[in-house]
Amino acid sequence: MHIGILTLTFSLPGCASLKEKRMRMGGLHERFGRNPAVAVSESGERNRHDSSEWTFVVVGLSKREIESEFSQIEDKIQRVVEARIMDVRREFI
Repeated sequence: MHIGILTLTFSLPGCASLKEKRMRMGGLHERFGRNPAVAVSESGERNRHDSSEWTFVVVGLSKREIESEFSQIEDKIQRVVEARIMDVRREFI
């Protein structure tokens, strides 16, 4: 069994409040937390309006499986979240 950690840092240009930030970033738990192999958490920049950091912990039988899940997460986020991905960090434990 392998564990991978994907951390994404977002920029939210023009975001004026934490409420707007929640609306723009909302649903990440629901979209990805349904998968029993994925844990999702807002891991940083919680009090800033214009940025956010989210971490996804993925468990899989192989690094290849985890890399595939990472790619699916990134692709879906780019399509559905109203924010720019500024930084992507991938690591394995």
